[in-house]
Amino acid sequence: MEEAQRQATLVVHRVLTGTSLPAALALFAPVESSAVSPGRRRSLVQELAYGTLRHWGTLDALVGKLAAKPLTDPALGVLIAIALYQIDHTRAPPFAVVDHAVNTAARIARPAAKALVNALLRRYLREREALNAAVFDDPVARWSYPRWWINRVCAEYPADWEAILAAGNERPPLALRVNLRATTREAFLGACAGAGIGAVAAGAAGVIIDPPRPVPELPGYRDGWFAVQDLGAQLAAPLLRPEAGMRVLDACAAPGGKTAHLCELADVSLVALDSDLARLARVRETLVRLKHDGGRVEVVAGDAGAPDAWWDGRAFDRVLVDAPCTAGGVVRRHPDGKWLRRPGDIASFARQQARILDALWPCVARGGLLLYATCAIFRDENEAQIEAFRARHADALHEPLTFPAEVVHRGGQLLPSLPGAAHNQDGFFYALVRKG
Repeated sequence: MEEAQRQATLVVHRVLTGTSLPAALALFAPVESSAVSPGRRRSLVQELAYGTLRHWGTLDALVGKLAAKPLTDPALGVLIAIALYQIDHTRAPPFAVVDHAVNTAARIARPAAKALVNALLRRYLREREALNAAVFDDPVARWSYPRWWINRVCAEYPADWEAILAAGNERPPLALRVNLRATTREAFLGACAGAGIGAVAAGAAGVIIDPPRPVPELPGYRDGWFAVQDLGAQLAAPLLRPEAGMRVLDACAAPGGKTAHLCELADVSLVALDSDLARLARVRETLVRLKHDGGRVEVVAGDAGAPDAWWDGRAFDRVLVDAPCTAGGVVRRHPDGKWLRRPGDIASFARQQARILDALWPCVARGGLLLYATCAIFRDENEAQIEAFRARHADALHEPLTFPAEVVHRGGQLLPSLPGAAHNQDGFFYALVRKG
């Protein structure tokens, strides 16, 4: 546990200074570690890092309450927060957590830090209830989001803000989409049952694995039976209504889940576009594993906002714009986003989204459809973005969207789900426009 605590401390500290969580994990907890049981330890590091960042507002406030004065070494504060997370949110024995954290303190700071960490954590064990009650008066500690984020969600969702914030702090489900070109959902569920894996049907072609487990261990992984995809994201391809023979563009395609889904729904000629070469490699890997690499998909490196560099002039019948965004609807999967984003990022992403939409609109055939999608929850990236786009383009005609009854939404905005929801989804936004 001590090495996992040490690595998680380094990871979280790096995130709080501006590095993304995946990049920090790759730096301090690499997969290729040669230590004993590296896979198990890396899983623990991930659990500690993700969980601590989900609850960072609360944990940071508790550290502040416990310490008489600010800690001179910020990494010590992170270590204490990680230990508090273990005590309150895991099954690890509290006194074992404390003992390991004390030893870890000497490794990340100095031997004298052991007494401080020991005293603070043992005080927490004695006064846990009172300390938790004391910090919860502060909204940042109560909800574990930056104050500007809380205020914005409250203003934009006066009836739903508490549920939205709470949903972002939950563990996400492991959601799969069955590749109906490779198998049936019933066959996949049967294979899971035969292997003693908990799996239930959800959505049109989805499956929830509970409890989650490493994806390569699931039946049919190498045979392309399924893709990992949130239930909310699984709605995108059907909403675009692809038909056989159509020419389709998936702009901003990485990592390829929606690209593959479009291939599964209809025999289309598809261009998968992305500007990130590393992420574009993941699109190719996804298509190969799901057996969609037979020539119907052209994978192209390019900027969706500059089609002159990659477009051959032939119009597309369907265009999916899964635009870059603040990703506020997926913070349960990417909790670092809460602490890395700044208020000005919303306007920055909105400008980028508008540039992409305006650039791609000439690529849409007359009568064709463009589906605009984000995993954001802020209006300026979603409803307001589409309203402004339609105001700029008189031939952009609104098309109504129909969601399954179990999908909780406000117009085109899917609300992130709390545990137990019939359709346990991330917070996506969808808008469909037809070129008149």
